[in-house]
Amino acid sequence: MSGSYSAPLQVVGFIATRRGDAERGPLVRVRADDARMRLVQDGELAWVEGPRRRDLAQVVIDDTLPRGGVVLRDILGVTVSDVIRVIKPDFDRERDPRALA
Repeated sequence: MSGSYSAPLQVVGFIATRRGDAERGPLVRVRADDARMRLVQDGELAWVEGPRRRDLAQVVIDDTLPRGGVVLRDILGVTVSDVIRVIKPDFDRERDPRALA
């Protein structure tokens, strides 16, 4: 992983979309101050590491969330109240070793 800060965050909401929904796909909503600490910005991709799996998701800044809380969309293996990490990927230096297995 990159050297960015990756303190845990708590899932406070989950959105599951259906086929035909206008907006779909992996997404993580996070407060601006929590995003800044993790060196991620609005619109970027970030790793979302949950207790059961790891996925890339688009970051969306949402200051209506409580500090330390996130809302996830279409990320499998994560439920409300799970603790996750949002980590800035370093595509130039590292590969996910689990992706090669």
